[in-house]
Amino acid sequence: MPGSEILPGEAVRLLDDLTRIIARACAEIRAVSPVTAVHRIKPDQSPVTVADEISETIILQGLARLLPGIPVISEESVPDTPMAGLHMSFLIVDPLDGTREFIAGRDEFTVNLAIITRGVPIAGIIAAPERGQVWRGVVGGKAERLRLLADGADDARAIHTRRWPDAGAVAAISRSHFDGTTNAFLASLGPITRNASGSAIKFCQVAEGTADIYPRLATTCEWDVAAGHALVVAAGGKMMSPQGSPLAYGRTAENFRVPGFIAWGDAGKAISVRG
Repeated sequence: MPGSEILPGEAVRLLDDLTRIIARACAEIRAVSPVTAVHRIKPDQSPVTVADEISETIILQGLARLLPGIPVISEESVPDTPMAGLHMSFLIVDPLDGTREFIAGRDEFTVNLAIITRGVPIAGIIAAPERGQVWRGVVGGKAERLRLLADGADDARAIHTRRWPDAGAVAAISRSHFDGTTNAFLASLGPITRNASGSAIKFCQVAEGTADIYPRLATTCEWDVAAGHALVVAAGGKMMSPQGSPLAYGRTAENFRVPGFIAWGDAGKAISVRG
C-alpha cells in the first residue's frame, strides 16, 4: 500500500524474491551484445543502452507484482514531478550501473536495488551479471555474497568488512570519476593501494573486506549509492557524507543527488578520522 513502511524483518523475507527479479534482469542484459547494443547520450552526458532499458522494464514489472503500491525510483524513468510516499518506504533502482563498462566490454557493471525506509537504506542488492555474483544485505540482519543464477542465486556465504590494517590498506576508486580532491583525501590517510573499477562493485569490495574504503567526494545520484550504502552498513561498515554527516535519500528537491560520500569498512576508523 502507498505510504507503508518496510522494516528490516520484512526486508529479509523479501530478499529472495527481489534477488530473483534482479537475476532475471541480469540474464537479459547478458543476452545483449555490447558491441551491437544501440546507445544514446543523455542530457547529463552519460550513456544509456537498450540493455539498460530492458533491465529496467523487467525490474519495474517484477516490483509492481511483488510490492504493489510501493513507490519506485529508477534511473531511466525518474518522474518529473514529486512522488508521494517517499517519506515512508520506497525502492530505488539502477538497472545497469556502469554503462560505460558495459559498452567497453568490461565485467564490472552491476544491477542495483535498495529499499529505503524513512530516508535510510535498510537493504541492498548488487548483482554483477558477467561475474556471476550477487551481494546483498539487510542492516541489522545479514550480509552475504551468492552465486548468481538465471532466475535467482545460491551458495550464500556471509561477508563482513575488515578492521583498518596496520599496513596494506586498499582503496576502491572510480575509474571514470576520480578527482584531485579524492586523491588528496586518500593521501592524507597514509600509504594506501588504489584499485580502480567502475560501478557499485566498489561497495561490494568494501563489504566483503577486500577494500577498506571507497570515497567519492563529488556529487552523484542516489540510485548509484543506495544499494551499496545498505550493503556496507549491513556488513559492519559505515557510510557518511564527506563532511561526516549521515546521508539522506528520497531528496526530490535535489533531483535525487548525493553530495559525495565515503564508504568505510572499519566504522571505528571512520569515526577517528571524521569525528
